[in-house]
Amino acid sequence: MSGRDLEIVRLTAQIFQPGDYELRRLAENGFAIVQCHDEDPAAIARAVADADVVVTIGTPMPRVVIDALGAGPARAIARFGTGTDKIDVARATELGLVVCNTPYFCVEDMADHVMAMILHFNRQLGPAHRAMHDGDLARARSFIAKSNRMSASTLGLIGFGRSAVHTAQRARGFGMRVLATRSNPNAPRDEADALGVIMTDLDTLLRESDYVSLHVPLTRRTENMIGDAALAKMKPDSVLINTSRGKLVDEDALFRALTQGRIAGAGIDTYGGIDIFVDRIEPPVHPLAALDNVILSPHTAGGSVQSRFDMMDAGVQNLIELRVDRMPAPETIVNPEVRARFPFEGRVR
Repeated sequence: MSGRDLEIVRLTAQIFQPGDYELRRLAENGFAIVQCHDEDPAAIARAVADADVVVTIGTPMPRVVIDALGAGPARAIARFGTGTDKIDVARATELGLVVCNTPYFCVEDMADHVMAMILHFNRQLGPAHRAMHDGDLARARSFIAKSNRMSASTLGLIGFGRSAVHTAQRARGFGMRVLATRSNPNAPRDEADALGVIMTDLDTLLRESDYVSLHVPLTRRTENMIGDAALAKMKPDSVLINTSRGKLVDEDALFRALTQGRIAGAGIDTYGGIDIFVDRIEPPVHPLAALDNVILSPHTAGGSVQSRFDMMDAGVQNLIELRVDRMPAPETIVNPEVRARFPFEGRVR
């Protein structure tokens, strides 16, 4: 099958229009795309009925869309990006549809963002800035007295995938003690040992960390994993950072913990209660936005010039593999248990 014979429907929604680099990389490899600008699931289902592959960045693909693919010639869903919680992966698996993504395109950028948030709180930049704005230099100077040296601080990483490894590298460069936990306690520890990262259990990590950073996918098991119980185990002067998925955190519980002084701060890049895939939200944006001990960013932790190029390159490579009936690289397969409805060379099962 040639690239021009592969019907690719690209879901665009509001802010996911294909850019010049993506279009150029697709054209260089002989791919033409059909763009679907709809956001209504029924309309999307109609648009993808004849697709061989659907490319998506952030457009939701619920069951009705997956069923439409299952009734047609589709063989795969290609996520340009990492998270697949907006895709009904379970239904895709039932129907024999391969779901692939680009898992490593922004791990360095996410690590940079986490460290930027840590440094913001460590050096009390927000309060000092506001005091300087008010002309109160004495108050601005006073905040640094609350700052512990980075090398005297402990970072806890919940999850130890690639973004966490890069975060650990940066944190160790600052001399921080780094703890980490992962869902598989029997996973190899060579990389952690080489970095001096201490693998431990979640309760210990929450109790001992000055900064707690989330690096896990959103699943039924991890949804709201940081709620009242977890927050109660954290230090009163600790900071929570979430650059992974919004619904990992119970935002109401976080708001209570912050306003009651049970933790000191939070840096949040992903949300359960905000649709960040629009260009503007009318204030009030979110209850957390009103708090002085919170910094927010609009799901930009993975952003950079380089990460955008890397995401498109990896996404196009997956399409190249699918075009010649090869399974994309194993690390890109979201549902390795799938019994693919089309014969793929090197298929998982």
